[in-house]
Amino acid sequence: MRALFSVSDKKGVADFAKKLQAFGWEIVATGGTMKLLQDAGLEVINISEVTGFPEICDGRVKTLHPKVHGGLLAMRNNPEHLKALADNDIEFIDLVCVNLYPFSQTIEKEGVTIEEAIENIDIGGPSMLRSAAKNWRDVTVVCNPNDYDIILQEIENQGHTTPETRLKLSAKAYTHTAEYDMKIATYMREKAGLNEKLFLEYELLQTLRYGENPHQQAKFYGQAKPVPYSLAFAKQLNGKELSYNNIQDANAALAMVREFNAPFCVGVKHTNPCGAAIGKDVVECWTKAYNADSVSIFGGIVATNQEINAAVAELLKPIFLEIIIAPKFSAEALEILCTKKNLRLLEVDMPHSCHSREGGNPPQHSTFQTGDSRLRGNDKQMLSVTGGLLVQDCDLETKNVVAEMCVTNQKPTEKQLEDLNFGLKIVKHVKSNAIVIVKNGVTLGVGAGQMNRIQSAEIALNQAHSNSEKENLILASDAFFPFDDCVELAAKMGVTAIVQPGGSVRDDDSIKKANEKGISMLFTGMRHFRH
Repeated sequence: MRALFSVSDKKGVADFAKKLQAFGWEIVATGGTMKLLQDAGLEVINISEVTGFPEICDGRVKTLHPKVHGGLLAMRNNPEHLKALADNDIEFIDLVCVNLYPFSQTIEKEGVTIEEAIENIDIGGPSMLRSAAKNWRDVTVVCNPNDYDIILQEIENQGHTTPETRLKLSAKAYTHTAEYDMKIATYMREKAGLNEKLFLEYELLQTLRYGENPHQQAKFYGQAKPVPYSLAFAKQLNGKELSYNNIQDANAALAMVREFNAPFCVGVKHTNPCGAAIGKDVVECWTKAYNADSVSIFGGIVATNQEINAAVAELLKPIFLEIIIAPKFSAEALEILCTKKNLRLLEVDMPHSCHSREGGNPPQHSTFQTGDSRLRGNDKQMLSVTGGLLVQDCDLETKNVVAEMCVTNQKPTEKQLEDLNFGLKIVKHVKSNAIVIVKNGVTLGVGAGQMNRIQSAEIALNQAHSNSEKENLILASDAFFPFDDCVELAAKMGVTAIVQPGGSVRDDDSIKKANEKGISMLFTGMRHFRH
């Protein structure tokens, strides 16, 4: 039996080859792999001895040869194949251990040139993998060091790998080459200015019990590279597995948490906030958020950028919640909350969370700014539609609301600016048409998903009044007012300042109405529709 080795990832390869040799296998290898195996004390045949041809073109050509691919592709039960090998003095290759040049790692390096990238495009490796994978009934192909042990175990027990294992390894090899080619194609197309193709690569994280409803099947996939504020890389400390709807809601909660540098807490139901607040600490944030809508939070999700400590854990425990999300849970908090066996507790990487910072908190209305490259602008949002896929940049930017944005005679106070910023950061995450009423860093009313804006305004304002807040209210809108009716209603119900993007052909009507009612109104120039 003969095995061919040519690996870039050399983890465990010497031990793997040594055990194969102990089982009586002959070892063939290329260049650097051959030296590594020889240094480990193995007898190794140079690939050039097999092909009868030297490596040329700086090693670009060494395994592209009939004595390699004939030995891999020949079917052992086909007399014509066997005769062709005998006539041409070609020996079988029964196992191929190959992984590919580090193309992905190369292009991730800062300042890498296209020439460097191209030199890390493997040619012979994918060819050998594909040849061996095609002939899986006779040949074992391995491209992942994690598979070494099962191969050795089967060879030790029965002299060869099982057909079932060889089929699985074949599928893994084709996956490996497909992912490799996808990364090369993406890189080269970008360099060439071609953009009509989209390649996606995600790993299965979890098969879900069902989707949005019990009759729908669902799975949860994650990308390979960790990113912050992501459920795909959360650490679950307690509770049942996440459901499809849990993941949707938790993702919405994390998007809101991501907006804030100051201590913040939000409750979420059906991807909309039902209560949100900033405060001096996590206890105050939670207390304010809960009191904003203590009815809707039942069965909801709570997320914060603060460590969950024992004090807030005692407040959270009596309430029926699906999930609590935070950058960290104290040992005491876990002891309190883990008594609820179904309550899901998730630790999520939050690079600019209050838990991870020293030196005090920035102003409550500070803009989202960070030096962490993981938080800057390459995030994509994907939505499937029948027969297609919509892809857009994630809506990560939130403008800092400043006095210079005011378009009315009445100017905002500093305190109003804080609430205008708070309201804007919340309303951008509410389903359109969206209106949010806030005061003192707390949501008082949320109007979501209505077919016209005045209905959303009515819902939000009525909810604020039911909370016994009827004066000095702040209103935030995700999009412009098409008419002045929202301003008229806002004035009647105690609103003193409004933030909206502007951009309507009837903006002047809304400005005029605000001036009549003594309301400050600010235009950000940025819409935040959320469908």
